[in-house]
Amino acid sequence: MASLLILLLATGVLASGCGSGGDSAGEGVTGEEQYKIGAVLDISGKASSLGTPERDTLQMMVKQLNTQGGINGHQVDLTILDNKSDETEAVLAAKTLIEKDVLAVLGCSSSGPSMAMLNTVQNEKVPMISLAAASSIVEPVSERQWVFKTAQSDKVTVGKITNYLREQNISKVAFLYMNNAYGDGGRIAFSEAAKENNIEILVEDKFEASDKDMTPQLTRVKASQAEALIIWAIPPSASIATKNFKDLGLTIPLIHSHGVGNQKFIDLAQGAAEGVILPIGKLTVAQQLPDTDPQKEVLLTYINNYTQKYGSPPDSFGGYAWDAFNLLVNAIEKAGPDRAAIRDELEKTQGFTGISGVFNISAQDHNGLDEESMVLVQIEDDKWQLLE
Repeated sequence: MASLLILLLATGVLASGCGSGGDSAGEGVTGEEQYKIGAVLDISGKASSLGTPERDTLQMMVKQLNTQGGINGHQVDLTILDNKSDETEAVLAAKTLIEKDVLAVLGCSSSGPSMAMLNTVQNEKVPMISLAAASSIVEPVSERQWVFKTAQSDKVTVGKITNYLREQNISKVAFLYMNNAYGDGGRIAFSEAAKENNIEILVEDKFEASDKDMTPQLTRVKASQAEALIIWAIPPSASIATKNFKDLGLTIPLIHSHGVGNQKFIDLAQGAAEGVILPIGKLTVAQQLPDTDPQKEVLLTYINNYTQKYGSPPDSFGGYAWDAFNLLVNAIEKAGPDRAAIRDELEKTQGFTGISGVFNISAQDHNGLDEESMVLVQIEDDKWQLLE
């Protein structure tokens, strides 16, 4: 234990231990051995707007679970580590958790750190459930047997966007993306979909996650004949690009990816997000859904629980953590404390109604979500409004 603590302090990745309150011998209040679960999240750094609500959700979920008796009488010892939105830190954190003998690892929040952990969990044969979007996190499945994810894949999101473009008779677009694994995944998926749907990309350009001004890229867009602009990024760069878009007087439709599905994006855009369109999970518009929607009750319960605990409603990123935690708990309930059996049970998940959609995971699909898991929304008066 001493060596582990020294390692955590040395790497600087220790964020919080969320144990059930059991003793140091690994037994909970029921006397049964605790089940150890780990999470690696982007709690600080450039993707902290994703990791913070995910951490808060996991802390709430594990407390609720242990209060209700844990998993088959076993309390859950959840350790959450901060990767600082850094790929190297993510790998160190994953190795630390595996050394701690966790049954599975949840995370990371963003695509780059998630991708960085793949070899580690694959080699150690530890189930991992990412909360990030890039399809390449779980594809090809033949090389990702131990890896699952809960955020809708970029291919699903792109499908929603291209459907909208067709409906609006838009055939010429510009595409800007953040220069990292998330942005590149969106670029590849949109390029393929554009060819299939006869959509011409007149301008394609990128920016860094740390950039403070995207005016040069947007000036190229303004000079083109693009009929719409798609931006694939997360805050803060997504917010800066949106503000630059408005400052330049661009009036074509601005479409973002689901990477901006939190209030921070709107706040950082300083009023410029008005009118932005994006595909997103149903959480942000749960109250606007018909009562027949299979997710509505689950969504409203999560919103109520989270708001009561933290004083503000959750966002989609917290929802990715809710899904990952519950998928894993369901698998452990059936498999017990056996990593291989847990992996097998995750792969058998069918008809699980979560925050991000209804999951149907298989040996061919380790995400299990389709376009029905998303809706199109538009930002009006700093709020999300359902478009369909």
